Formats: sequence, C-alpha cells, structure tokens
Amino acid sequence: MRVYKHFTEMEVWQKAKMLTKLIYEATSTGTFSRDWALRDQIRKASVSIPSNIAEGFERGGNKEFIRFLSIAKGSAGEVLTQLHIAMDLGHLTENEFERLQDQTVRIGRMLGGFVQYLKKSSRKGPTYE
Repeated sequence: MRVYKHFTEMEVWQKAKMLTKLIYEATSTGTFSRDWALRDQIRKASVSIPSNIAEGFERGGNKEFIRFLSIAKGSAGEVLTQLHIAMDLGHLTENEFERLQDQTVRIGRMLGGFVQYLKKSSRKGPTYE
C-alpha cells in the first residue's frame, strides 16, 4: 500500500464522500424528501463515514486511526440498514437501492480491509501505507 500524506488521497475516503453526495441526492426528491426522520438519519450516517476516516487519519497513530475507521465502518452498516428501510417504505427504486447498497457494501469492505492492514502494520506514525 502507498503512503498517504493527506486523507483526501485515500480511495476509501473519496468513495465515502461520493456516497454521501449520492445519499443527499436520493433523499432530496419524492417521498424520501418528506420522511424527515429517516432522511436526516441516513444523511448523518453517510456524512459520518468520510468524517471519521478524516478524523482518525488526523489523530496520527494506528490505534486512533483503527478506532475511527471502525466507527466509519459502523456508520456504513447504519446507512445500509437505512437503505433497506427506505426501500421497504417505497422511498427508493430498485435501481437506486442497488446502486447505493453496492457502494455502501464496497466501502465497508474497504474499511474492514484497511483496519486489518493497520493492525498488522509496523508503521505507527502519522502516515499510513
């Protein structure tokens, strides 16, 4: 893995930020836009993913980074659950659901893999391979 100088260079952060944009778009129209509780909750959970990646990176050590990546992975699980609920309520089309679900699952897997890498890594400083 490469060394990152800034969290914005990380593919997982970039994909998480894009997921947040897609979530905001999906929740801005139709019945989803009027389901304030679910709309706000899924938006907050999606924002939490790239935010926790960034915060963990900026902490400067593997233990803290792992902790925040784990929180981000939990937020991805939260988004996935809320997507299922939104689908059950008819707020999303099948295509929208599948696209958002695929993105969310992929990000969760990337975060899990990154955590496993960091747990095994001898690098402990502010940049990560």
